[in-house]
Amino acid sequence: MKLHIKYMVSNRCKMMVREELKNLGLHFIVDMGVADIMEDITLDQREQIRIALLRSGLELMDDKKAILIEQIKKVVIEMVHYSDELPKVNFSDFLSEKLDYDYTYLANLFSEVQGTTIERFLISHKIERVKELIIYDELSLTEIAWKMHYSSAAHLSNQFKKITGLSPSHFKNLKNKRRIPIEEIGKINSAFSEAE
Repeated sequence: MKLHIKYMVSNRCKMMVREELKNLGLHFIVDMGVADIMEDITLDQREQIRIALLRSGLELMDDKKAILIEQIKKVVIEMVHYSDELPKVNFSDFLSEKLDYDYTYLANLFSEVQGTTIERFLISHKIERVKELIIYDELSLTEIAWKMHYSSAAHLSNQFKKITGLSPSHFKNLKNKRRIPIEEIGKINSAFSEAE
């Protein structure tokens, strides 16, 4: 039985889900946004899982559209934050192929439900990843631009400034470098609205 879980965006979330399922004596495989339970579960067990996940800030999902939205987010998050290589193909083609849906349908659904576009969501995540790479201070801005598939360091700098209001070098010199938690990225659209 496959359970789709909302807000499951990090390895820490996966560990919490594993722990809760283990406490219920279930056999499972957990991946980002999904728990595949090997046995059939009762309605009572499902309710126990639902309550346990809520305590951890996670939610079970039943709605097919909500599940698809979370799958879109999962693809973006895994690609930007957990993969060393961004796809060589156009992102819309990559997402369509990965989820086996027409990109126009995915884009319209995402915009309707989330109030922002997939592109804005992706850019927000890329900028947070850039912040992380700047903080690590292991790569030059040119190397970061290349790693994150920007056409140039100037393109990255312009987009970074549009989103954050700061240049990458100004951000690097800040004492308190604020980053947005992964699960909060994309919920804050005001920076985009003001920048455009």
